[in-house]
Amino acid sequence: MTNVNLTQAEADALIAMEKHRSNEERSDFPMAGESVELPLQSADRREQFLLDLSRGRIDLKKVKFQNRGRQVVVLARLDLGGAPHRNPDGEEIPVPHLHLYREGYGDKWAVPVPADSFGNLGDLWATLGDFMRFCNITQPPHIEGGLFG
Repeated sequence: MTNVNLTQAEADALIAMEKHRSNEERSDFPMAGESVELPLQSADRREQFLLDLSRGRIDLKKVKFQNRGRQVVVLARLDLGGAPHRNPDGEEIPVPHLHLYREGYGDKWAVPVPADSFGNLGDLWATLGDFMRFCNITQPPHIEGGLFG
């Protein structure tokens, strides 16, 4: 059984760890209502990660970029569009927002998107690049741009 309760130090180390694509397959950026799960691994291949990309079916501005470690632990998730998020302390965080793993809470906490890490949130392709850099994905999977909108 995979330990899904990480210490903050473990989660921070996983987020900071250099990540590489696990294969040379090409994937299409998801269209409306679609999602794709892309395998990643640490440089030494000891840790496995997933990069999840999904788009809303009805609200086309609803986009989720997510990085998971240990198959199930959400380390970071960027939510664009959709509803605001209410943190466990009652604070409401508007969209877009960034979820980061917090010990004892998993991905239940969100913060405003850090402007110094993300440039143009209106450009999905650029934002995906920013998210991958934020998660230290140094050898990203092969993703075909397709149609953005």
